[in-house]
Amino acid sequence: SGRGERDGAGPRRSTESEVYDDGTNTFFWRAHTLTVLFILTCALGYVTLLEETPQDTAYNTKRGIVASILVFLCFGVTQAKDGPFSRPHPAYWRFWLCVSVVYELFLIFILFQTVQDGRQFMKYIDPHLGVPLPERDYGGNCLIYDPGNGTDPFHNIWDKLDGFVPAHFFGWYLKTLMIRDWWMCMIISVMFEFLEYSLEHQLPNFSECWWDHWIMDVILCNGLGIYCGMKTLSWLSLKTYKWQGLWNIPTYKGKMKRIVFQFTPYSWVKFEWKPASSLRRWLAVCGIIFVFLLAELNTFYLKFVLWMPPEHYLVLLRLVFFVNVGGVAMREIYDFMDDPKFHKKLGQQAWLVAAITATEFLIVVKYDPYTLTLSLPFYITQCWILGIILVLTWTAWRFFIRDITLRYKEIRRQKQEHRHEKDKCLSNGDGHSALLEEWGPEHGTQGSAAPLPGN
Repeated sequence: SGRGERDGAGPRRSTESEVYDDGTNTFFWRAHTLTVLFILTCALGYVTLLEETPQDTAYNTKRGIVASILVFLCFGVTQAKDGPFSRPHPAYWRFWLCVSVVYELFLIFILFQTVQDGRQFMKYIDPHLGVPLPERDYGGNCLIYDPGNGTDPFHNIWDKLDGFVPAHFFGWYLKTLMIRDWWMCMIISVMFEFLEYSLEHQLPNFSECWWDHWIMDVILCNGLGIYCGMKTLSWLSLKTYKWQGLWNIPTYKGKMKRIVFQFTPYSWVKFEWKPASSLRRWLAVCGIIFVFLLAELNTFYLKFVLWMPPEHYLVLLRLVFFVNVGGVAMREIYDFMDDPKFHKKLGQQAWLVAAITATEFLIVVKYDPYTLTLSLPFYITQCWILGIILVLTWTAWRFFIRDITLRYKEIRRQKQEHRHEKDKCLSNGDGHSALLEEWGPEHGTQGSAAPLPGN
């Protein structure tokens, strides 16, 4: 199939689309390791020989760190191992893999600082950071129709229609393309609203009106994003994946169409998670949901403990980062779970995403343990205990009690069939005559003397 998402991955699975590729290998696809090395060396030589180093320690430190990161990214883009995706170009996904390494190292550095030093270090990235966030009122008046406001009774609804509405929609559209399963997306969406209800005593921005939780978020923004994502998945699963080299296409319209399709997947794999099919898959799906929810919570808690305003560009960059690495990580997790004979270890991007999520949570724990240890309200605790008990009970019934019961019924059925056959044999006379009837005359001669010829 040429270059693609299943390069060297053995036979094509039933859930994977068939790919036709003419195998054209243009300049766009060739390795450029020597070219990148030459350009990098020239750039460093220019800085060394032709530029005068400023006498500003802080500036030189920042510049040196940025240059070190860029050199590492150049090495990774040209030399790192390819992941499961190849469109629009394997180097694009290698770049985000290296960004994952840089981000994880940055988080480790922040983790090893004191709380005060860590917050003040953010000033080196943006001088406006490192100051406490102002208090905000997030709950407020929850009336959909406010008769006390004669100018605009629906002002509460219009106040909620800000930039976060399209962000919710596009966020869930992209998450659906990553997870590729309607049920898992809906479970994560609803579960996060329950988490906001449960943790609003810790973070004020979790305090929302009921209609903001369930109508604006779950039904409109999240639900519509998931619906559009599922429609896109349906189109991708039915699409014909036939690739030609750009210069092999005769018409300009065909060339333009080929350029646009370069930004679509090379092939498509339909995810069939089947969480109830085995304990391993059930635990894997539960782990995926847990990590998704933890990464969502980290978004809010990191802003809180590192004193970053919600509209800061670093918050947006983190979301862009997770959009690019999340799809690769989910594909690697699915391959590892669905095809363990070929994929014997967890993929590199999935490993890094899990490490990043865990490190972000540890930073939150270290920087503000007081907020995290604020006890849940009693009724919230009761609801979570009940939910955990129900999940554990279903797990025990589905994968242990039910299997034991089915195995017992099967053994009992086999014993009854054996007893029925034995009773049938006895009802036909003695055992020997019954065996003669069942086995035939050629078996009936066993154990008795065969008659001699002529006797």
